[in-house]
Amino acid sequence: MPVEINQKFFNDIYAVVARIPAGKVASYGQIGSMAGYPGSAREVGYAMAHAPAKRKLPCHRVVNSQGTLAPEPVFGGQARQRAMLEEEGITFYMDGRIHMERHTWSEYEQLSFF
Repeated sequence: MPVEINQKFFNDIYAVVARIPAGKVASYGQIGSMAGYPGSAREVGYAMAHAPAKRKLPCHRVVNSQGTLAPEPVFGGQARQRAMLEEEGITFYMDGRIHMERHTWSEYEQLSFF
């Protein structure tokens, strides 16, 4: 069943994206699941493509689950997105994919029990 794309969906997605810390990335599907919309990777991609600049979201940290960067027109090109991520310490394989095992964000990393 397709996810209904409405203002609540956008707000929920953007709230999750806003929490991704520097040096971490999250996949479209991961963002959807964390926002309560499992199976909505395509819709999350749509939301990222329409993210308002005034929200200043770290959209460059949202990537494909295989570690590939956004399509070429986004962020002024893949080279720019890669540079932004490398500035935050993100590492890449020789084939240009992000080292997802090392850099995938877990919202539990930010929790402190002490």
